[in-house]
Amino acid sequence: MSNLLVKPSKPDANGRIHAVTPASAEWTYVGFEVYRLKSGQSLKQQTGDREACIVMLAGKAHVAAGGKDFGIIGGRASPFEPDPWSLYAPARSEWALKAETDCEIGVCTAPGEGKLPARVIRPDQVGQETRGKGTNTRHVRNILPETEPAESLLVVEVITPPGHWSSYPPHKHDRDALPNESLLEETYYHRLNPPSGYALQRVYTDDRSLDETLAASDGDVVLVPKGYHPVGAPHGYELYYLNVMAGPKRIWKFHNDPAHEWMLK
Repeated sequence: MSNLLVKPSKPDANGRIHAVTPASAEWTYVGFEVYRLKSGQSLKQQTGDREACIVMLAGKAHVAAGGKDFGIIGGRASPFEPDPWSLYAPARSEWALKAETDCEIGVCTAPGEGKLPARVIRPDQVGQETRGKGTNTRHVRNILPETEPAESLLVVEVITPPGHWSSYPPHKHDRDALPNESLLEETYYHRLNPPSGYALQRVYTDDRSLDETLAASDGDVVLVPKGYHPVGAPHGYELYYLNVMAGPKRIWKFHNDPAHEWMLK
């Protein structure tokens, strides 16, 4: 199996099913975890030298961070529903969560110094947009875009309708070459509706030194260390993914594959 495709494990004692670290991914910036918690289960973490964005994929939880109690957040039954709630926890702080219902949460991390206060990101603070046209149409929820405060993290959700493509035409962001392109590592956390489906994702570079096509099942993570990374949802299956990006500069500037850029004109 490709080392870019990470399968979920059985929940550990804390409910964790994914633990992507810079060391395990063999890169520098992005960390990503997924927890599936039972009602009443608690979770607490020190952020250390990394900031965190805790995304409520499903369920409700009582949350606190940076010494502040933010009460109960969340509420959607699945990530395919709108209105995500999230919690931002700065570096050198602690965040805590107690599940009010069964919950699924994504913990997105990247380097930080603790310059910003903890806060809740409410659904009305999440920018919504539709990109593309025809079977390239997809629906984007900007949880933590570069226009909102964070030190390294960029976090976004995308819903791709059945039979549609996302991250398409193929683009990449693997060179620190601003203003034309930024260097950002990226994870895709894939969910399928119904869950028996799969998504197809290709990760490739111009010189094809990296060229892999992956079949991601419900709950899989795809790592994008470099290269173009389009993803498609087969007919009959709605695709959700949660993206985490981070790099040396907190800006998203991408370069389209010249072979396919014609379709944007």
